[in-house]
Amino acid sequence: MRPATSSIASWLAAAALAAVMATSGAAQSAPDSENGRYSMTPIPEGVLRLDTRTGTVSTCSRNGTGWACYAVPDERTALDAEIGRLQGEVEKLKGQLAAGPTVSGKIDEPMPKSDPLKKAEPKVAEGDRKIEIPLPSDQDVDRVMSFLEKAWRRLIDMANRVQKDVSGRI
Repeated sequence: MRPATSSIASWLAAAALAAVMATSGAAQSAPDSENGRYSMTPIPEGVLRLDTRTGTVSTCSRNGTGWACYAVPDERTALDAEIGRLQGEVEKLKGQLAAGPTVSGKIDEPMPKSDPLKKAEPKVAEGDRKIEIPLPSDQDVDRVMSFLEKAWRRLIDMANRVQKDVSGRI
């Protein structure tokens, strides 16, 4: 079959399905509001059917015994169900909180308002944010200078030793 022929076959299948549905709808003497209730769109697997009244989408395909339509999973329905479940859970929890304290153990003393291990935030005036870093003392500066002097001397000594080793081998 060429691609144009399969497109024609899909349209013919959709038209046949629409005719069958229209015939069964007429047999039930449907009111005027149901005319044009379904919108059909051909797809490679068969036909995509939209119920214009409920918004339900179905895929219809031909199987060995005839046409079969299966509803496409609706994410909105699943989301609405989850929202409803969560709202019910919230109401249940609100009821439990309103019923009173169910905490077991000692509750005579109030809980501390802050973590005792957490350092207190510095107090800052509105719009004025300063970071204060304490300067090192003279003793701290002397210790750093002593360390740097020793490190420098060791580096120079090491360079001299390497130079002697290299010049002795030549």
